[in-house]
Amino acid sequence: MKLKEFAKQLGLSPTTVSRALSGYPEVSEKTRKRVAEEAVRLGYRPNINAVRLVTGRAGAIGVVMGRNEFQFSEFMSGMAERLDSEDIDILVSPVADHDMKAELQLYSRLATSGRVDAVIIHSPKPNDERILLLHKLGIPFLVHGRSETNVPHAWLDIDNEGAIRRATSHLLDLGHRRIALINGRDGLTFTLHRDKGYREALEQRGLPFDPRLVTHGQFTDEIGFRSARSFLEQSPRPTAFVAGSMMTALGVYRAVRSVGLVVGKDISVIAHDDVFPYLTADNMVPSLSTSRSPLRAAGARSADLTLQLLTGRPATEIHELWPVELILRESTGPAPEA
Repeated sequence: MKLKEFAKQLGLSPTTVSRALSGYPEVSEKTRKRVAEEAVRLGYRPNINAVRLVTGRAGAIGVVMGRNEFQFSEFMSGMAERLDSEDIDILVSPVADHDMKAELQLYSRLATSGRVDAVIIHSPKPNDERILLLHKLGIPFLVHGRSETNVPHAWLDIDNEGAIRRATSHLLDLGHRRIALINGRDGLTFTLHRDKGYREALEQRGLPFDPRLVTHGQFTDEIGFRSARSFLEQSPRPTAFVAGSMMTALGVYRAVRSVGLVVGKDISVIAHDDVFPYLTADNMVPSLSTSRSPLRAAGARSADLTLQLLTGRPATEIHELWPVELILRESTGPAPEA
C-alpha cells in the first residue's frame, strides 16, 4: 500500500500521515494514535525514502567514535535495538583518538550535510567544544555523560562519583588503607567525578590523599597490567585496587599473579563493569566485585531520549543521572595483616 492510498483511507493528507508516523509534535496525539493503529491494522509500512522526502528528515542519528573505543559496541547495540522499530539508522563516523580538531570538523560536516537529524556525544569534558559547536549549528544532540559547558543540552549519565566513593568506602570498611585507583583518561568529566569520589571516601575516614596511588589512561588490559605492577613495586605497596573498567581489572589480575600474590587474599580488587557479554565478572577467577551499570541499557535510553528531542521535547528537560549498584564477590576481602 502506498502512502497516498493509506492517507485516502484515513481521510487525511499524505503529509499529515507522514508527520503523524514520524511523531511530529504539531500533529495531535489523537491523530498520531489513530494513524499508528490503522497502520498496524492495514499492514501499512511507509517507504522510508518517501517519508524522508515529505518530513525533511534524514532518518539517521550520528555517532562519532574513536577507533580504539571498542567498549562502545555494547552502547551501539542498545541504540540499534531501540531504533530498529523506528526505521532510523545509525551513522557511525570514526575519528582518530584524541584529535579534537578533526573531531570538530567531523561534527560540523555531519550537522551541515543533512545526513543526520541528531548527534550523540560521548566522553565529554567539563568545557566541551563539541557541545558549543553543535549548539551553535542548531542540530539536536544528546550528551552521553555530563559537562559544565554553559549552553543548554540534554544528557544521560551514571553516578560515577557515587560509584567510586562506594567502592572505595567498602575497601576502607575491610581495613584497607593503601588503595590504588586506575582511572580513565585524564581531563574527562567522568574521570574527574571518579577522582572526586575516591578522594571523598578517603576524606570521610580522615585519610590523606596520596597522588602516587592514582593513575589515568585508556581502559586496556596492558595499561591495567603496567599500572598495577608499578603500584605493587612501591613500599609499602597497596593492598587494594579500584579499576576503572573490566579490561583494566584483567591487567590488575595479571600483575598481582606475576608478583606471586593472590587476588582476594593478598590484594583486593573492585572494578566498574559496563556489562560486556564476552567478559563477565562472575566468570573471572576469583569472581570480581564490581560497580555495575549496563552500557547497552545506556545506549537504548540515549536513543530513546534523542527521539524525544526530535519530537520537540526541550533539551533542558532531559537530564538523567542513573545510580550504580555495587555487587560484592570473591575478589574483595579483609586487608592482610601487616
